Amino acid sequence: MLKNIHQAIDQSYSEMVEIRRHLHQYPEVSFQEFKTAQYIADFYEELGIPYETNVGGNGVIATLTGGKPGKTVALRADFDGLPIQDEKEVPYKSKHDGVSHACGHDGHTATLLVLAKVMQAYQAQLPGTIVFLHQHAEELTPGGAKPILESGALDHVDAIFGTHLWAPLPVGVLQTAKGTFMAGADRFEIIIQGVGGHGAAPHETKDAIVIGAQLVTQLQQIVSRRLSPLKTAVVTVGVFEAGETFNVIADTAKLIGTARYLDVETQEQLIQEMDMIINGVCVSHDISYTFDYQKGYPPLVNHVKEAELVLEAGKAIDDIHTTEDALPVMGGEDFSYYTLAKPGAYFFTGAQPEGEEYPHHHPKFDIDERALPIAAKTLIQTYFNYQD
Repeated sequence: MLKNIHQAIDQSYSEMVEIRRHLHQYPEVSFQEFKTAQYIADFYEELGIPYETNVGGNGVIATLTGGKPGKTVALRADFDGLPIQDEKEVPYKSKHDGVSHACGHDGHTATLLVLAKVMQAYQAQLPGTIVFLHQHAEELTPGGAKPILESGALDHVDAIFGTHLWAPLPVGVLQTAKGTFMAGADRFEIIIQGVGGHGAAPHETKDAIVIGAQLVTQLQQIVSRRLSPLKTAVVTVGVFEAGETFNVIADTAKLIGTARYLDVETQEQLIQEMDMIINGVCVSHDISYTFDYQKGYPPLVNHVKEAELVLEAGKAIDDIHTTEDALPVMGGEDFSYYTLAKPGAYFFTGAQPEGEEYPHHHPKFDIDERALPIAAKTLIQTYFNYQD
């Protein structure tokens, strides 16, 4: 049966591309994906597959109950876009100014929708139940995964699997990890309140830019000099705002950034070290400050057994020539909440486009659409592996 399912997925390739390109033209940012959620609901309505809407927010969950006994497994796809201008010159370029699918979530959605359509034809022969989980708001904390779990909609699920179409990997490569796969991702904001003044009289001021620059430099020393070399972490200051004109010393500065880590102990050390550094620098300059540290998604930790099932699934698919047990990446993913609550695993499906490649979250980001059926086959192959 699986061979026939794989063939049916291949035969549905053009429909996957059509859906993906439609969604690509009409992206919606996190927590505002109302029309996208309606599109998904309408698809299941037309198929006649039972579904729920407004799950934990804009989430949509469809359920295909097989004709044979078995386990209940959720397959997840996210569907939010990003507040990034689409700069690609393609026929399916975003029609929404300042918003684009710059991470591949349109492809995730198209993959899962068409997989549901294919599997409906095999419902009588299907062991167990497939839960098609369409999740909103992956890109922005607090995310969509946590409220979906809190809604109780997945309480009956035995396991959960998901994939990311991953542009850094060539088509035909599958990666996952038996254990920690993606980093915890936090956000911080520091506001320095100094004393401004004339650029010709710096001795009469408390220069927020100079103080902020010291903070940027010292925060980088947390990873290089305060953490064990055996620990993995990142501290990045992505925003430094201060000053308005060339001859005035700024009285305030704002620093915004992210901290990434692979275990909770490292996260706590990062917070403590940042607090000490910020306090020490600001006290030494006799100025006030605020430090707001916001914990985001926890690290994504795959369950070993479920990750092994994914790797086994990849080896059974003709389009996949390489399956790899990969090192963790420092990107964050709210799929982490699912694996905290349920057995499961997340994996990367290679989707590197031919020609010039742009990273995820880039204005010219795109994927090789040949990855769509590969992702669908891997998800359903993993589903069947879990039933054994």
